[in-house]
Amino acid sequence: MDKLKLAEQTLIDDEYPEFKTGDTVVVHYRVREGDKERIQKFEGLVISRRGSGANQTFMVRKISAGNIGVERIFPLHSPFIAKIELKRQGDIKRSKLYYLRDRQGKSARIKEKDQNRDEVRELNREAEAKAAAKKEAQNADEEE
Repeated sequence: MDKLKLAEQTLIDDEYPEFKTGDTVVVHYRVREGDKERIQKFEGLVISRRGSGANQTFMVRKISAGNIGVERIFPLHSPFIAKIELKRQGDIKRSKLYYLRDRQGKSARIKEKDQNRDEVRELNREAEAKAAAKKEAQNADEEE
């Protein structure tokens, strides 16, 4: 493995639940304002994923006040992302959902997969367990 791929592997963390285009997610993003830091939630529909490895990004679209669509691109392996929660899994047949930009109301809805909500909760729990295990390992390394 070359040095670049080895460096990328150290940046990649798998503590997020598996999600894809069409899923509704809540991204907990760390925001710095002066010398203070807070966590801001951004809930919306994943309309695209692109890239690979450490350069992977995903675009989330939400409908804000006054029926204004807001899209934001997040780097998947950013240290500013505190947590990603999976709310719903969508049943779609496309990898990019840019056509939703022109739609409003019922025509902009995505069908939900025929999965139980328990399975979505289980995916979130697994991601949180991975994050906790990783944090414990880091704390153990720091104590030594």
